[in-house]
Amino acid sequence: MSSSFRFGVNMFLTDSKKSWIEKCRKAEDSGFDVLGVADHLGFLAPLPAMLLAAEATERAQVNSFVLNVPFYNPTLLAREVATLDLLTDGRVELGLGAGYVKSEFDAAAIEFPSAGRRVQQVADAARTLRATFADPDYRPRPARAGGPPLLIAGWGERMLRVAAEHADVVAFTGGGTTDSGLITAGTPEDLDQRVAAVRQALGPRRESTEFNILIQQLAAPNERAALLERLAPNLPEGAADRAEEIPMLLVGTPAQMADQLRERHKRYGISYFTVLEPNMDKMARVIELLR
Repeated sequence: MSSSFRFGVNMFLTDSKKSWIEKCRKAEDSGFDVLGVADHLGFLAPLPAMLLAAEATERAQVNSFVLNVPFYNPTLLAREVATLDLLTDGRVELGLGAGYVKSEFDAAAIEFPSAGRRVQQVADAARTLRATFADPDYRPRPARAGGPPLLIAGWGERMLRVAAEHADVVAFTGGGTTDSGLITAGTPEDLDQRVAAVRQALGPRRESTEFNILIQQLAAPNERAALLERLAPNLPEGAADRAEEIPMLLVGTPAQMADQLRERHKRYGISYFTVLEPNMDKMARVIELLR
């Protein structure tokens, strides 16, 4: 696994082309390596937003964090992704997930499959993408041989097994989700168990597979109490006494947050950290310290 840090920011909305370009350039200038676009109804469509993000910036990768795979036909998705990778000169990282918000499926008039079926759809999509991009006769050709690297996100045992089998980046969501979209934060011990299981499943791919985690919230010392109060329904018992250790949170000064990320790298082998757009400025100060 990589020992150098990477940082991503997951972005949602804009009110104009100009503001999206400005936001993407600000993220790159702030030290983020990966510009992510979430895949939820009410947000920007990921693939065109990624194309403009790459056009507006110079070095950052662009990723889908993460595609709601049951919404997509894998063969048609392969064409979209190959085109995107070609037109961005190989700067795409493709994030895949199983989807979890039932109301989005209802709004799209798409059947909401069982959790097991959605996990299987991610595995099937990953196989289709790999096989398609490995075909030397396939057109359009992605910029990189074999296509973009795959990031697969999950928390449950079945999903992490799929990630271990297919992903270049295993992304730990940091907690479980309900069909309504409620996230319940995992404890450090929960993440220990999942990392150990993934490492075992990876076998000889351990050293070449990167670990990511999504940091849901960052809070300065004077924001700690309000954060814990606001997130009370999402946090495990006893979290108030150990908020600094909860994997999906960063709490403290920028220097303390940097130390927390160093500790998570040491403990879990995670080197790739993604934050949500509202926390971009706070994370930029942490990135400065870790660079």
